[in-house]
Amino acid sequence: MLKVENINVHYGVINAIKNVSFEVNKGEIVALIGANGAGKTSIMHAISGLIKTSSGSISFLDEDITKLPAHKVISLGLAQVPEGRRIFAQLTVQENLEMGAYLRTDNKVEEDLAKIYQRFPRLSERKRQLAGTLSGGEQQMLAMGRALMSKPKLLLLDEPSMGLSPILVNEIFKIIQEINEEGVTVLLVEQNANKALSIANRAYVLETGHITVSGDAKDVASNPKVREAYLG
Repeated sequence: MLKVENINVHYGVINAIKNVSFEVNKGEIVALIGANGAGKTSIMHAISGLIKTSSGSISFLDEDITKLPAHKVISLGLAQVPEGRRIFAQLTVQENLEMGAYLRTDNKVEEDLAKIYQRFPRLSERKRQLAGTLSGGEQQMLAMGRALMSKPKLLLLDEPSMGLSPILVNEIFKIIQEINEEGVTVLLVEQNANKALSIANRAYVLETGHITVSGDAKDVASNPKVREAYLG
């Protein structure tokens, strides 16, 4: 579904992503784990068209999206839930969700809105509330709901557990699994390596812009170097 080949990303003279290659197959949850500053978010932004690669290629559903702007990428069925949620604080919960459907031309937006409220009952209770007044966990649910409103085939999740209590982290990961079971492929960037590897099919470990370990999630989780560095 997604193929990233030898991409490089530069910020001025700094080579943040160095010849990174990986793929995501239809129906999978693929985890990308690594320390802060390893380049995980840069990879996500490159895929979704928010930053440009300096070399290499990215294809989605056999279409080259390397040079496509972000609004064109999302129209192909790829949506990103950004690090830090990035909800529209001055809009209501419902307006945020409707923004997720802004490119859609079908007549099932209301039906899908009802499904989001069913999946996230707390959002239903707060649909007229300004999004900026929600708790961190509710904002994460809203960011996920907004992305799902675009009807993505591939969902990019960037640090969904950041800043959440352990109970909410468990809830968010359960929802990620449910979304995947309903047919949405997931690329998950997550510092909580234990949780990410527990739900992923496959995983890649990123260190200072390089992929250093890859394989089935269970194999990656049992790798001594990975256990020492990320699993405690």
